[in-house]
Amino acid sequence: MRLPFASGLTAEAARFQWRLLVVLALVVLATASAVVLVTRQNIAREEELRRETEFQVSLGLLRSVQTSRQATLVERCRSLATKSRLQAALEDNAQDLLYPSARDELRDLIAGPPGQRTARFYRFLDAQGRVLAPPPGAAAGVLPPAEEARLSLAALPDAAQVGYLVVRPPERGEVLLEMIVIPIFSNDNGRKLAALVLGFEPFQPEGDPQGRAPVNGVWLEGRAHLAAGGPAASPGFARALDAAMAAGGAGGRFRFEADGQSWLVFTQRLCAGGVYTPAFEVCAFPLGPMLERQRALGWQIIGAGAGVMLLGLGLSYFLSFRLSAPVERLAHDSREQRSRRVQAEAALETTSAELDRAARFSANASHQLKTPVAVMRAGLEMLQAKGTLGEADSHELDGLIHQTYRISSVIEDLLLLSRLDAGQLRLNFATVNLSELIAAALDDLSALSGENELSVTQDCPPDLHITGEKRYTTLILQNLLENARKYNRPGGSIKLTARETGGRVMLAISNTTLQPIPAEARQHIFERFHRGGLGENVPGYGLGLNLARELARIHHGDLQLIRSDEAGTEFAVTFRSAAVAVKLPA
Repeated sequence: MRLPFASGLTAEAARFQWRLLVVLALVVLATASAVVLVTRQNIAREEELRRETEFQVSLGLLRSVQTSRQATLVERCRSLATKSRLQAALEDNAQDLLYPSARDELRDLIAGPPGQRTARFYRFLDAQGRVLAPPPGAAAGVLPPAEEARLSLAALPDAAQVGYLVVRPPERGEVLLEMIVIPIFSNDNGRKLAALVLGFEPFQPEGDPQGRAPVNGVWLEGRAHLAAGGPAASPGFARALDAAMAAGGAGGRFRFEADGQSWLVFTQRLCAGGVYTPAFEVCAFPLGPMLERQRALGWQIIGAGAGVMLLGLGLSYFLSFRLSAPVERLAHDSREQRSRRVQAEAALETTSAELDRAARFSANASHQLKTPVAVMRAGLEMLQAKGTLGEADSHELDGLIHQTYRISSVIEDLLLLSRLDAGQLRLNFATVNLSELIAAALDDLSALSGENELSVTQDCPPDLHITGEKRYTTLILQNLLENARKYNRPGGSIKLTARETGGRVMLAISNTTLQPIPAEARQHIFERFHRGGLGENVPGYGLGLNLARELARIHHGDLQLIRSDEAGTEFAVTFRSAAVAVKLPA
């Protein structure tokens, strides 16, 4: 499937364009998702920090109010405790005198002016912490008997304490009261005579009917007592908050869902170490505005990502046409390479088969020729041995016998070449004294070059050793020297130079010549049966150089034409030095 405006592309280029678009879309999607996630986390973290600061401020305000109220009451109680009549009533547990004596001193706390926070009740505790019930008409505030009994303490505190109490008056529902317990000490010996307990409605900010401001309250005995108005009026909100607190939310922060809205709650224990049941200050913040901000930013980021993706899509159209051109060329080149490889493999298979057939034919023909030639030579030698021929016939018979030897030499060369072509020639490598082989080859050459009066010189070290097989190394030398003799001029010269460098031994054989090898013929001189213009009147079959090079290569060396000019022709053959401790493959 091709993208729009991509009909001119090949299948490979179209697939490349699709992959480019998919990768671009995935990159943009992953980047946008990461940005959205990080942004949401940052907003939530900032919101929690801001709300926690507000909670601490609210809690500090509450404690400030409590501290101010405690200081005022402590001072009032000190003044109250100095009254001798009150001291006597406390020491005698005379409730009928105690409450009337305190009524005048506490009148402004019980029935203060409008707008002032007044006490809902006050009670005295004796030295053992038991409640001293007020007499009828004492104006100490109405308190149901069950709640009044809960004011008792196991022991009086040494300093003012704050606690909380839930009362259930008949005229209204549950009411949470903040209690302040102030010990009263004797004027004579300073011992604790009693304690005064006053109950106030706790200080709480007003609720927000719109549900946007935090909801404050106190959690006590498994229930939350919240400020009136707003979400606090919903039974579902209170139940969800109570369940979250009971599940382990007391003393930290947590989130919960109530009436389809998310809330962030901070809690902290009040009056730690107090003498009454522990209570927790609760402050619940609505997360709706924060979630709206998260959603708005998320959509903005998604919109930006979509814009980037659309921009990338447009750019990809432009880039894909430019980048797909190399892909198209590579695909085209790949098809051509595959086609050429198939053709090369087919040609190689054909050539291999032809070489195999040629090698088999050469080997079979050579084997078939060896016997007739040997029979012919034996017959000619027997005829010559009878002595019945004249001088002219005897001389002609000598020439025929010499030709049989030449034919046998050609047959041996063909057999050797066929074994090389078939990969059947295996050498037994050993250390060969090249200096001795050179001396022996030069002796043989001197017997043949006498008629041309060739001068032979050498510059070879006395003990030069190579790694090879003596038989085939000798054949290499013989072929090179024979080539130097045959293509030399009368009265010419042959020179041998041998040197060992870098683990290699190079033997150079140069000779004078009638004329240099033509440049166009130099690339063919190592081919089989190649004679060239100079070899038309020279005996031979064009196998010597080819055989010498093949044998040199199987010795891990090579044979090369170094030069051919008016000064002469020079060939160089290289061998591996025996001084290099390397095991050569057979």
